[in-house]
Amino acid sequence: MAADQGERTRRRLSTGERREQLLSVGARLFSESPYDDVWIERVAEIAGVSRGLLYHYFPNKRDFFAAVVERESERMLRMTAAVPGVPVREQLTAGLDAYLEYVRAHAHGYRAFHRADAAGDREVRRVYRQALAAQERQILAALAADPEFGPAFGERTDVRLAVRGWLAFTTAVCLEWLRDPEPAREQVRDLCARTLLGALAP
Repeated sequence: MAADQGERTRRRLSTGERREQLLSVGARLFSESPYDDVWIERVAEIAGVSRGLLYHYFPNKRDFFAAVVERESERMLRMTAAVPGVPVREQLTAGLDAYLEYVRAHAHGYRAFHRADAAGDREVRRVYRQALAAQERQILAALAADPEFGPAFGERTDVRLAVRGWLAFTTAVCLEWLRDPEPAREQVRDLCARTLLGALAP
């Protein structure tokens, strides 16, 4: 009887819901263990599906982890997307609030995303670095659209380096904040905002 109920539960999930479930399980496992220590069989076991069904969605572990990384990247980009016409200084606080809300609400996915660079697989590292580059472009585009900074500002090499360094700084701060949530979110937000504005100051 229990097996029949399990089969009915699996059939009730749409393709999109099943994929999302598998990615959520993967995010948790990849956030807790190095890439090489995560077994695809364990993902299927936790999700309550056969290994064959999991491979129907993702051909191999590399593609599965890459999909986890891409999913988290898309979430971060959506939450921190620039609002046309609003000055960068005003957007920075709101953008960081949204980002930190994402970090706390999706801690497993966030940790898994940033484990990707340490994965031994070249393709997974490529996906991760493309995701970071997309975040960098999004910030530079917001700066270029702001009259205070302007298009030429975003093309400067030192500005690009500053933004890239700030992304690494913010990542380190957020990962530490997840380990020790003692500072309030507002304190973390203000620290990250001051650091970026300080790095961009002439």
